[in-house]
Amino acid sequence: MEIDALILSRLQFAFVIAFHILFPAFTIGLASFLAVCEGLWLATKREVFKRLYLHWVKIFALAFAMGVVSGVVMSYQFGTNWSVFSDMTGSVLGPLLGYEVLTAFFLEATFLGVMLFGWSRVGNKLHFVATSAVAVGTTISAFWILSANSWMQTPQGHAVDADGRFYAVDWAAVIFNPSFPSRFVHMLLAAYITTAAVVLAAGAWQVLARRGAEPTRWQMRMAAGTLALLMPLQIWAGHWSGEVAHEYQPAKVAAMEGWWETKVGQPTILFAIPDQENERNIAEIGIPGLGDVIVGGEKPLQGLDAFPAEERPPVFLTFWSFRIMVGAGLGLLGLGLWGVALWALGRLDRPGLFHRLAVPGGALGFIAVISGWVTAEVGRQPYTVYGLLRTSDSVAPVSVGQVATSLLVFMIVYAIVFTAGTVYMARIAIRGFDDAPPDETRRAPGTPLAAVDAPAEAPAAK
Repeated sequence: MEIDALILSRLQFAFVIAFHILFPAFTIGLASFLAVCEGLWLATKREVFKRLYLHWVKIFALAFAMGVVSGVVMSYQFGTNWSVFSDMTGSVLGPLLGYEVLTAFFLEATFLGVMLFGWSRVGNKLHFVATSAVAVGTTISAFWILSANSWMQTPQGHAVDADGRFYAVDWAAVIFNPSFPSRFVHMLLAAYITTAAVVLAAGAWQVLARRGAEPTRWQMRMAAGTLALLMPLQIWAGHWSGEVAHEYQPAKVAAMEGWWETKVGQPTILFAIPDQENERNIAEIGIPGLGDVIVGGEKPLQGLDAFPAEERPPVFLTFWSFRIMVGAGLGLLGLGLWGVALWALGRLDRPGLFHRLAVPGGALGFIAVISGWVTAEVGRQPYTVYGLLRTSDSVAPVSVGQVATSLLVFMIVYAIVFTAGTVYMARIAIRGFDDAPPDETRRAPGTPLAAVDAPAEAPAAK
């Protein structure tokens, strides 16, 4: 394969977004977790939920900042490596991304300071409103980003002018395009599940290190319960998203499933090595006919032979990224059900095999998110706007040397900065809780504000 500016630009964007998506996927769920903890503290007056909040809000602040920084870098690539794409689609995607800034980022920026530094300066209810506003802001941000990306997957509500540029004629159809509802639900659930896996992993580490305290027990219960509750919903949402893809992007589904022939009785392939050059699978292991049951729709189901070779996505990467996502999801489901069973038996706080598996299991949510995005984006190829604008026609007229140099710089800087940040967050997450509650930095529910904010009495003069 020839290394040209197109390949390097795609690699650079993939590298940057792979780093960036880790942080929004975590902060969306963590913001909601913090809102739940503070709400439970206000409702029950139990100190344990406040301690959980104070512990995890430090991690949220750093993850939020790293997500913003990595997102800014990603946006610059639209003007450098992908200026043609930006010129062609800017009238549609520009407003969607602008709405994300106006509605989500402004909301988050307004209330984030109150959330982080307003403990003794505002009332309990107002601080809870600030935390909830930040959580809502992260969700709104996901709404607009998923809407923009989903329009690229299933474009509707637009027209094309004489110069080939897209412009919106029906904003409702643009925003709520066919793949947006299922993908938005799928991504939100993925964020909550990713956060739950991290919280569970931190609690399991603390138990194994004999640092368990009451907050540790509660965070493990909440995390295991979240996984057990949301993973079945996530499987349903994933199936829903697959049905939409089957209707609007059948070549992507054929690549995901490894189907080369159009026929009745498509198998569900568990393992194979796709050979795109010879249009076959090597060492295929599957269940005959089950693909028809799972995918449904009209029969026969289309295989890759229904599409010209130049219209097919890279099969190997699409096929295996989909299976990695499914495998990670099943692992998270198993951890959730196992954790709930141990909770019911009163053994969740005792170190054992579950805890040793839950620690590395904290990465499964991130693995599922990244592999899911690889499936969606690689499966969309060879288009940036599916069926309308090819990726090869979207790249800017940049040289191989320019893209290679910037990619190398990104790799070095990201390896240093984001590795250091991630390690620091992991150290905070696993260090555990003291047996005694921390010093009060905020009044307990029902305590007058003046009782906390009043300055200490000056010592008597000698």
